[in-house]
Amino acid sequence: MMVGWEEGVRRGKVWRRGSFMMIPCAVVLWFVSASAEVHSLLVQAQKSNTGADLMSVQFLTPQTGWAAGSGGTILKTTDGGKTWRKVASGTSNLLTSIFFADQQRGWVTGAGGTLRRTVDGGQTWSQIPLDVAQPLYRLSFASSTVGWVVGGDGTILHTTDGGHRWVEQQSGTHATLYAAHFVDERHGVVVGALGTILTTEDGGATWVAREAQGAVTFFDVFFTDPSNGWAVGNAGALFQTSDGGREWSDHSLPCGKSCTKLVDFLQIRFTGPQVGWIVGDRGALYRTTDAGFTWVPETAIAPVSLFGLNFVGSEHGWAVGAKGAIVHLQPAR
Repeated sequence: MMVGWEEGVRRGKVWRRGSFMMIPCAVVLWFVSASAEVHSLLVQAQKSNTGADLMSVQFLTPQTGWAAGSGGTILKTTDGGKTWRKVASGTSNLLTSIFFADQQRGWVTGAGGTLRRTVDGGQTWSQIPLDVAQPLYRLSFASSTVGWVVGGDGTILHTTDGGHRWVEQQSGTHATLYAAHFVDERHGVVVGALGTILTTEDGGATWVAREAQGAVTFFDVFFTDPSNGWAVGNAGALFQTSDGGREWSDHSLPCGKSCTKLVDFLQIRFTGPQVGWIVGDRGALYRTTDAGFTWVPETAIAPVSLFGLNFVGSEHGWAVGAKGAIVHLQPAR
């Protein structure tokens, strides 16, 4: 069945054209850029065999990946997502993020101060002793040994020994912190509720609060290089910085003619300086191929929120979400 639609946003203006074709288990979408160059994208739903809400996904290679979510769920694939198997996590808490430094060493964060570690490729997981009861939301590692975790009540934890020991850093805020991105071991940005944006240039020894962005709740932040970064949040919030996070400009997308409610943007990733992706609630999936000048809604293959997003290079990406949703993204050939 051929259904005609395409919608984009260019400097606050909505435009539409093109078509996409639906085939069983996949969506092939063609869209036309301003230069009339034709692009195509294959969006393939994968079977997770779980009804858990999947909050985070990471692939080390195009074949080996992990996902984590509600009820202590951890899934692993070794065939690019064709099959997923459940791994015992040792907890029933909601797991909010997962990160592997290599094939053996990984961490998950979650509710109630959950920070669990594996050193055997996920076969066993153990809780890292912490004097923290707040939910922990996101991991960010600048190297295999140096990393950070952020969470509720302004919590920031820091490790310099590969995650064996974690020390709390003083964030200077009680706002919930949802995400962090470090471009190296000294320079990082943390975002969260109440428009919170924090930056550090000394590895978190000191954190500087940047101008609050009103009532915006930021759910994610990502930098393509030490200067250029993006933050996304509720009600279509989309902010950009070109000076390492000191100042931010509002590029939030308008609702559009067919929109009845602004979607929350939950995660953003770039595969290079030009190509970036955003996922959000109600199956929102946006893409830019011009460094954020234009964001095009690719397609919504399911009416569920997409919480996590990860890419291996520019050829393979995965999004995960509510009710066990897993979607594979790649250029169609």
